[in-house]
Amino acid sequence: MSIIRLTKEFSFEMAHTLERYDGPCREVHGHSYKLAVTVAGTPRCDDSDPKNGMVTDFGVLKAIVGEAVVERLDHAFVLRDTPANRALRETLRDRFARIVLTPYQPTCENMIADFARRIAARLPEGVALHSLRLHETATSYAEWYACDNPL
Repeated sequence: MSIIRLTKEFSFEMAHTLERYDGPCREVHGHSYKLAVTVAGTPRCDDSDPKNGMVTDFGVLKAIVGEAVVERLDHAFVLRDTPANRALRETLRDRFARIVLTPYQPTCENMIADFARRIAARLPEGVALHSLRLHETATSYAEWYACDNPL
């Protein structure tokens, strides 16, 4: 049976800042992110299975990525969790509910690697994460491929 790849696209709005960065992204700013998630597997071959002919249901993939990424980050402010940011975190939390702290600098590159770990851990048996593409802007994106990054 053939290996088939499925891709589902997602979008979310998120703000962040890059601590100690030497360019304009050290300021608080936001992006309209676009995330493409590609999984691979063999379509089911069982006439008694309601998912016969599918690698996975697109709805299942939507729920996984929604929980792992979109619901967590949409309309959130993402900030690296460092001692230098403590006062800022406390001030923001007094006023806003959607503050997400990360152990890493929230760059497109670091976020996509984090997304890969979160998504791959939730995929059904027989479905593998093949690749991710995360657009930070219309013309700038990072890519992650399983063949380059064993999980």
